[in-house]
Amino acid sequence: MSNAILCAIDISNPGEDAKVIETAAKLAVLESAQLDVVTVMPDFGMSVVGSFFSQNHHDEAVVKAKEQLNEEVSKVIGDAENAKVRHIVSTGKAYDEVLKVADEAKSSLIVVGAHKPDFKDYLLGPNAARIVRHSKCSVYVVR
Repeated sequence: MSNAILCAIDISNPGEDAKVIETAAKLAVLESAQLDVVTVMPDFGMSVVGSFFSQNHHDEAVVKAKEQLNEEVSKVIGDAENAKVRHIVSTGKAYDEVLKVADEAKSSLIVVGAHKPDFKDYLLGPNAARIVRHSKCSVYVVR
């Protein structure tokens, strides 16, 4: 009964989220849902670091990220299925942006990977944990 499934991936480590994409695509097919795939870039514009980048750096980074996102999804589910996917590049804190995109798209499910766990995180990465805690919709965590 889902109208949209949001798959959150990190394109900075190519191939690492293949299982997450594959799982989200299968769930979208099962539910006859729109598959949206999002990646989040850090926002350096508001910090001291931001002053070292040119004005168009962010726009160029978004274009490059969207190309990488498209390639990553296409490798996993194929070109035909990838053509149906909405590719979203957002800027900010990963968990905040994923939750924001999910709300805007009225997603009924978020699929996210549990990456880089630290003992203090009890085997669930900090972004995945925050998404699980604060999401208004169901969250499927892929290990």
